[in-house]
Amino acid sequence: MTEHTSDVVVVGAGLIGLATAWRLAADGIQVTVCDPTPGAQTSQVAAGMLAPVTEVEYGEDDLLALNLAGVNAWPAFAAELEELTGLSAGLHQTGTLSVAYDVDDAAALRRLADYQRRLGLEVEELSGRDARRREPLLATGVSGGVWVPNDHSVDNRQAVAALLRAIDLSGVQLIRQHVARVITSGTTAVGVLLDNGDTVHAGTVIGAAGPWSSQLEGVPEELRPPVRPVKGEVLRLRVPEAYRPALRHTVRATARGFSVYLVPRPGGELVVGATTSELGYDTRVLAGGVFSLLRDARTVLPVMDELELVETIAGLRPATPDNAPILGPSGLDRLLWATGHYRNGVLLTPITAQILADTVRTGDLPDLGKPFLGSRFGQSGH
Repeated sequence: MTEHTSDVVVVGAGLIGLATAWRLAADGIQVTVCDPTPGAQTSQVAAGMLAPVTEVEYGEDDLLALNLAGVNAWPAFAAELEELTGLSAGLHQTGTLSVAYDVDDAAALRRLADYQRRLGLEVEELSGRDARRREPLLATGVSGGVWVPNDHSVDNRQAVAALLRAIDLSGVQLIRQHVARVITSGTTAVGVLLDNGDTVHAGTVIGAAGPWSSQLEGVPEELRPPVRPVKGEVLRLRVPEAYRPALRHTVRATARGFSVYLVPRPGGELVVGATTSELGYDTRVLAGGVFSLLRDARTVLPVMDELELVETIAGLRPATPDNAPILGPSGLDRLLWATGHYRNGVLLTPITAQILADTVRTGDLPDLGKPFLGSRFGQSGH
């Protein structure tokens, strides 16, 4: 058994954990990250939409502010990451087109656009014809759209690869082991015990284990975050040269009441998602999920029938009771949370990393993070 020491130990090496470790290391802090499969879980599956405007929900003002800070942080974050690593961070600033297929879908889209404008967000309503001018391969049945110039996308797999390289270059220690439990001394977290019996003693522990955060042993039951897994199935397709680009922008569509999104990548990949189901930690890809995604996608983009289906994959989003993340102090001294990002993990990666780094450095959670303390759910974590 080996005893490691570190200023900070991060539990989980998804996008959130990796970015937080990199940002801390850039501040001169010694960091260790523990994860048996770095970057290979939820962060591998995501479509990577940066969609604070198109995903805005009624009454989520604090989350909107955080999401807008997230999308605004991405360009500088990506530039810094690319300068350090020489790898693409995967940021594609193409804007997003929301489209509606029939008249009922269009009415719902108009109501959302009205709400977005009342919030001061930049949106432009389009006729079906105008939407097809922006995306000529859309179905002739598309009845209307909304152009959102500041919602973009990130190739999550490129971002993971760049962050893995960045932590290596920044001197972060990556231990490919599962954390068996948090080690405590009284009411203070002092490190973690790994499955192989090794320990990492640290001044601060950061729980960034996504949907597995609620299972972190050693944390008192009442202080564990109320994070649950929500399964999402995603398809990846290859666009033949003759049809490229099938789409120029991210397209979010409502087709006969069903929602689907289509995210183009440079190089001819098209990512289609995503289903939503609560089946625990089940990551099987089911035929019904694939069928529904293809049905809804081809309704608005008929050329889907000509694309090669190259991957079907499912991942687990870390959801909370109010769909917002859990950030900062946990109620256990020196244990911080960076979890529960649900559908916004890629979007919130840079801003979460900055919030956690600031908290470690100063001892205080920045104002932007204060609405997202786990204590908002009460003393009981479940």
